Amino acid sequence: MTKAHHNLIQACLAHYQVLHASEPSTIGPVVTSYFAMMKRVYRIEGWAGLYKGFMPTFLSTLFVTGFILLFMDTPSPSHGRYHAPNTSLLGTLFYTIIMMLIALPTSIITYRSITTPFKLSYFNAAKSLRAILTPTERRKPWILYLTPGLLVAEVLHIIIVVVGLGPIRRLLLPKPELGSFPDYSITKLGIYIVVVVLTTAILSPLEVMSIRLAIQRNHASAEYNSVSQEYEGDAEENVEFSGNEEDVIALRSESDPYLGFIDCAKRMVNEEGLSSLYRAWWITFLGGLGSVTSY
Repeated sequence: MTKAHHNLIQACLAHYQVLHASEPSTIGPVVTSYFAMMKRVYRIEGWAGLYKGFMPTFLSTLFVTGFILLFMDTPSPSHGRYHAPNTSLLGTLFYTIIMMLIALPTSIITYRSITTPFKLSYFNAAKSLRAILTPTERRKPWILYLTPGLLVAEVLHIIIVVVGLGPIRRLLLPKPELGSFPDYSITKLGIYIVVVVLTTAILSPLEVMSIRLAIQRNHASAEYNSVSQEYEGDAEENVEFSGNEEDVIALRSESDPYLGFIDCAKRMVNEEGLSSLYRAWWITFLGGLGSVTSY
């Protein structure tokens, strides 16, 4: 499972990851299962709702793949945030952070596209962007990089994977010879699986928080703080999905956003419990297991 596929599944889960605040009566049904949420999205939004993130994912994949083919010196490039050319540890870390910075705006757009209650056009990009980006973000696209806490969560995730998990995998599970079946030691493979379990305990909260922080839209008006959404002139012409008078998605109150990485972690634990940081942990775990054969 590549990092891109992993993040896309995580974004789908954002339908129930984004908010279970301290006042449950204000947010509609609470869904805590991946397949239950998939069923609910299909019931309310149909197939179009399940594919709301297709276009930004498709375009970002083309862009990143093209960038690697044109500018990266690697004989067989593949799409994935943490796949880097063979180089030193610092070189790999630098490469991965650069790729994350390139992909970050499209990741934000993908997450917001998936969780928005509005029907987005596949081919009218301008109208779709007006629905998911604030006027401030459209005027100053670089402000997406200043979303409170988001870069911290992303960089920490990269450091743990590249500096921690990567070298341990290469130490315990050497790269097999070309054309041969990997002959791994059962003991070393077992140790690596334990390492994957431990890193999942750290990576899963980072991924959940990354999605929550990415969905918060930036606004620079004086009457709101820096992550509140704008009301006037924002997504006025967009049509919402309708399904039995149910809310399509419950986002965090715009008047009470997360103010940063630490604030997000503390308030999620205080408002929703520690388990909120481990929603869909099994996806992170399966991604770690998939790294056994990824070289």
